[in-house]
Amino acid sequence: MSSNNNLIRLENLKKVYKVGETQVNALRGVSYTIKEGDMVAIMGPSGSGKSTLMNIIGCLDKPTEGKYFLEEQEVSTLDKNKLARIRNRKIGFVFQTFNLLARTTALENTELPLIYSNTPAKQAKELAYKVLAEVGLKGRELHKTNQLSGGEQQRVAIARSLINNPSLVLADEPTGNLDSKTGKEIMEVFKKLNEEKKITVILVTHDPDVSAFARKRIYLKDGQIIKEEQA
Repeated sequence: MSSNNNLIRLENLKKVYKVGETQVNALRGVSYTIKEGDMVAIMGPSGSGKSTLMNIIGCLDKPTEGKYFLEEQEVSTLDKNKLARIRNRKIGFVFQTFNLLARTTALENTELPLIYSNTPAKQAKELAYKVLAEVGLKGRELHKTNQLSGGEQQRVAIARSLINNPSLVLADEPTGNLDSKTGKEIMEVFKKLNEEKKITVILVTHDPDVSAFARKRIYLKDGQIIKEEQA
């Protein structure tokens, strides 16, 4: 844990993609700090740089210029293997499309990240039962993916993102495939995890109803932060 309570520090991040002969400036100097226990929504229209910023924060990509510190460690310069280790240990991901394995149980899907970290099977199972209960799926652990509703599948994805006890959960349009009532229930799960377990949550969304759950909202346009709001 960092001494000054900063979980994430972004310093003048720039990202340039080459598309044929054209240069695309996806990020144009983004600086921002996120504290431990924050719940932040990243908003903006398509093409504003939301996904690029999320990919850099999630250690899935590196900036062309600028620095990214996670728990005071500069991660923007690390190689792919070190980034992969940080992703596995410190960051949980929740996507719009759930990304669950078909024909496997909620429990097996939740345990998956622990297989990569060589956790003993008994311990992995116990942890999976625990986090599934935390997201409201007690009693549904042995149901297969195709026996679960969309909302339940997203809860499994949230449980899987928590299994390694990450510093940060990144949620990319987490309610995009759900009806509004189920979407609200999923956002209540994130809010509870943030408030009760002090997990830092970053939401990438274009939905004002989703962003309303966050304590802070930052708005991107043309690769720059144009506005910040506090809840």
